[in-house]
Amino acid sequence: MTSDLEALLGLAIEQARLAENAGEVPVGALLVGASGEVIARGFNQPISSGDPTAHAEVVVLREAARLCANYRLPETTLIVMVEPCLMCAGALLNARVGRLVYGAPEPKWGAFGSILAVQNLKLNHRIEVISGVRERECGEIMRRFFRNRRT
Repeated sequence: MTSDLEALLGLAIEQARLAENAGEVPVGALLVGASGEVIARGFNQPISSGDPTAHAEVVVLREAARLCANYRLPETTLIVMVEPCLMCAGALLNARVGRLVYGAPEPKWGAFGSILAVQNLKLNHRIEVISGVRERECGEIMRRFFRNRRT
């Protein structure tokens, strides 16, 4: 299972590279169905789209909902490089995503353990959370990006 998650996170990292090449913060994500098939892929696009909600997670959920012709995406797993923010957490809950897998924590914005633990709130939907998959690599991608941006 862990090697499968690591491989899937590798696909999210590929999406992050596309984001970085487009001048966006390098975050990539994908949504996987119950049988392991990749339903949708995406990357951060708020700058290029002029849309503050175009985080990788939301881009993926929108595409998956369109492809599945359903705004509910039960029994799916969202794989993303970094811990989702509160906005993305709300989108995951509303879409009824079953599981979240992420690489690195996001200490300033992360809503699944860093600033808040949405999965522990008394809501009508709960998301299973697996964190720390390829954490060092994902964290280094983000640190390198912001280090380069500051210089």
